Amino acid sequence: MLYFIATPIGNLADITYRAVVTLKKCDYILCEDTRHSKHLLTTYEIDRPLVSYHKFNERKRIQFILDDLIAGKEIAVISDAGTPCICDPGELLTAACLEQNIPFTVIPGPNAALMALTLSGFTSERFQFLGFLPKTQKSLIQTLQESLAYEGTTIVYESPHRLIKTLQALEKLHAHQSIVIARELTKRHEECLRGTVKEVLSLLQTHPPRGEIVLLIKGSEQEKTWPEIPLHLEQLQKEMKLSLADAIKYLAQLRGIPKREVYRIAHNLPDPSEK
Repeated sequence: MLYFIATPIGNLADITYRAVVTLKKCDYILCEDTRHSKHLLTTYEIDRPLVSYHKFNERKRIQFILDDLIAGKEIAVISDAGTPCICDPGELLTAACLEQNIPFTVIPGPNAALMALTLSGFTSERFQFLGFLPKTQKSLIQTLQESLAYEGTTIVYESPHRLIKTLQALEKLHAHQSIVIARELTKRHEECLRGTVKEVLSLLQTHPPRGEIVLLIKGSEQEKTWPEIPLHLEQLQKEMKLSLADAIKYLAQLRGIPKREVYRIAHNLPDPSEK
């Protein structure tokens, strides 16, 4: 049997009893960094061999792992923090197991995205998790545009050295969008920054962010601070260097209103409903 086991994202006390019991009975444990995982195992007196398994070698390891599973060995997969497969190695292995009809299961536990969602106070009835944002500016802008138009909460992971750039791009799209920055979750310096993009960006430019970061963007159906449509179109054209036609198309998508209605307002045409 193959076990994907969630491990603490900061506080070692967050590991589950079931996780410890399962780790102790496995033949060996696949992990991203053997030095990092050794600390966890030592804390809970888990005397099992560690085998390196990370994004640079996971393809090469898969057949070796499958052979051991077929032979009846019990194997655990852990990441440096949180749940394997969630922005961490494991996805290729699950696909290979499904292809060869090899059983596997998950031992649930800590997850930064879900913890941050609960802390944010934003809706949890509908949310999307996007992992890490694209690195190229064009793809980043497109992803942020889609996130602003999404009706639920958007959750992404971000690194400290990229966060300011991401928020600057988001500010150009909608400076008054409500966001939350959840930082260093479960650790000594855990912190949640709440406010508009403009407010949070101003604070972080004075106090540069550190540690593991989750960015949450409030859903469009919750956002009630849009500027008037003519002013919003003007801002989009100026800040994003869009043509009027492209600004109309994007604003309609962003605010969830008919494109023809935005076009009518933009060109100061009469409202047909008033005839």
